[in-house]
Formats: sequence, structure tokens, C-alpha cells
Amino acid sequence: MDAVSNTSVLVVGAGPVGLTLALRLAAAGVPHLVVDRAAAPARFSRAAVVHARTLEVLDDLGVAGTLVERGVVVPNFAVRDRDRTLLRIDFRGLPTRFPYTLMVPQDVTEAVLHDAVAARGGAVLRGQELVGYEIGADGRVTARLDGPAGTRSVTADYLVGADGMHSRIRELAGIEFTGSAYPQSFVLADVALDSGLPPDEVELFFSPHGLVVVAPLPQGRHRVVATVDDAPEYPDADDIAALLDERGPHSATVVRDLVWSSRFRVHHRLAQHYRRGPIFLAGDAAHVHSPAGGQGMNTGIQDAADLGSRLAAVAAGGDPGVLDGYEASRRPVAGQVVSMTDRMTRAATLSGPAAQIRNLALRGLGMLPPVRRAAARTLSELAYPTPMTAASPLAEASS
Repeated sequence: MDAVSNTSVLVVGAGPVGLTLALRLAAAGVPHLVVDRAAAPARFSRAAVVHARTLEVLDDLGVAGTLVERGVVVPNFAVRDRDRTLLRIDFRGLPTRFPYTLMVPQDVTEAVLHDAVAARGGAVLRGQELVGYEIGADGRVTARLDGPAGTRSVTADYLVGADGMHSRIRELAGIEFTGSAYPQSFVLADVALDSGLPPDEVELFFSPHGLVVVAPLPQGRHRVVATVDDAPEYPDADDIAALLDERGPHSATVVRDLVWSSRFRVHHRLAQHYRRGPIFLAGDAAHVHSPAGGQGMNTGIQDAADLGSRLAAVAAGGDPGVLDGYEASRRPVAGQVVSMTDRMTRAATLSGPAAQIRNLALRGLGMLPPVRRAAARTLSELAYPTPMTAASPLAEASS
């Protein structure tokens, strides 16, 4: 620890957001340290969707190609009421090098990012939990890390909280995290299915009982996400089969194998600020929302790319004022994502006449090409401002 007790950027959290930030800093030669309280990377996947805008950002960092090789390219997204298609969105007409959704487990995404960081000489210091920090008279941050060898200190110009929804850094900074929790729990599972579902489409099924999403994964598996009022902590294959029978297609769907499953609660919250002095928030530490549409990890990775580019510009001698643009650029995007996914989640659970009106409206709107194009741009996150990257004019002007 003595060799890295003084650095430019201390990143807390080694998920996709923290690793993307580390990769951007490493590419620019900015001294940094990534720490994580977990002793090892997560073995299972949470997020599994990588959208077009995120692939553009990761392509700028040299890792999109590897991710595409290890994932499943899915060009379509459909909203259904059982067997009736209400809206089908085709991403193939998008103005991007990546006109599709990429399905790839989060643990694979993290491994690809970690390898890219390591290739540039970076590393993750694990088993280190941030327990506090102080800001000195010079504006630098001294963080206290608690690990197997005791409590140690690291001093940095900037401290970034990529430490998730329960961010310790956000709490210590006194930044409000406004919003609330959904009453339902969410079930998440990776399964092997025998079904008639199309292999090139993510399916979102609306039901009075709640939503269920089914999406293809590598190795012939599928990701299933569903809202459940009172789910077991670890749903089994019968639980997943019952959800699909109740909400999915009427044709037989057989769960042959359960790879893993989990239950979790979801909030829709947004940090009041993304910065307080030398402290920054990114990813779930700054915004959380429903998994509908698979937006969460994508928004966080784009946060990290934007913030990393700004920090790199300042480290290269640019105007520190460029850092003020981070919150102004990224917080409105998160606000739109929180609102959009909340609307999707609430719409999915309508019943009776309200559900019939919803279905009629979606089928009518789905017949309009401009509506389908707008939906594709929103889901792919191409509708939002491009995050600042190494090639951005702002970065060049500030360096």
C-alpha cells in the first residue's frame, strides 16, 4: 500500500463502472487506484444487456470487439401480451456501428474490462473497504481503507464513488438519494429453456400479474427477469417455469436447467448531486431504477467514460472547470432513464380496462415507423447526449 498511498484518482468499486473509469484513466496515463471491498470478482451475472451507445463508448476504449465476440447479438426488442405482439423494435436501422443489443453476462463484461486494465498496467486492490475520508486544506482527499492488514490511508486529488446503490461515499458526502422503492421484488435467473421464442429478440411480456423479460444469452441460455410480490430468496426451476407459464407465451416453455437465480429489491432514485468538491459519484451510486429496458449498467458505464475523460483532460493541464460539466451532462440522462423505466414498469402491471387501453395504444403506435425509430434510439441510449470521450473536442481543447 505504501507504493500507492498517493495517487491522482481513487476509485472505490470494481464493477463495470469502476473498471471503465480505470481503463479510461489508464489510457490517458493518469495515476489511479481501484479498490473494492469484495475479496474476489462476482461469480454470477446481474446486468446482461449492453446497448449501442455503450458499445460505442467501449469501442473508444478498445474493448467492444472482444465483448461482441463473447456475447449474443440481438437486433430486435418486442413488447407482448402473451402471444400478441404489441410493439416490435428493430435496432438494425440505427445510425451506429452497433445496430443491435448485445446480450453478455456482467461477469464477462467485468472480466473483459479487468483484462484491458491489467494490460495497461493497472490492478484492483481487493478486500479494501472505505470507512471514511477527510478533505485537506489543499483540497485533496485522504481516504481510510479497512482491509486484512488493518486500516491504511490513500491520498488522492479526486475520490470517485462507483460503490453501488448503498454507496458509502455518497452517504459520507451527505448527498441525498431521492426516490423510493418498488413494492414488488424482482426475480433474476439464468436458465436453459426449450421454447419457441425467437433467438434474435428480447421479449418483454406485459401481464396483470407483473412483467417478465426473456432474453437470449451465450451458451444457449436465457435471462429471465420478473416482478414478484413475494419471491423466494433463491427461486428454483419450478418458480421460473410458473412465471413463464403465467405471463409468457401460451406455447409450452420448459425450464431444463437453472444456472443461478436471485431475488432483489429495486428502487428508483437519483442523487441530488454528482459532485461535492473532489468527490464524484458514478453508476448505481448516482442513480438506480427498474431493470426494464436494461438501462442501468449502460448509463453507469457512460458516466464513467465521461468522468474519466474530464479527469484526464484536467490531469493533462486543462481547465479544472471541465469537471463541472460532468453533473450537467450526465444527471439529466439518468433522470430520463429513471422516468422511462418507471413508466415501463408501471405500464406492465396494469389490469382490466386500463390494460386494454394500453395494449390498443401500443399496437397503434407500433404501426408508425417514426415511433419505432424513436423507441429504438431511446432504448439504445443513442437519443441521449454522447458522453465525453478521448476524441471529444472538449477533451482536446482542455488538454
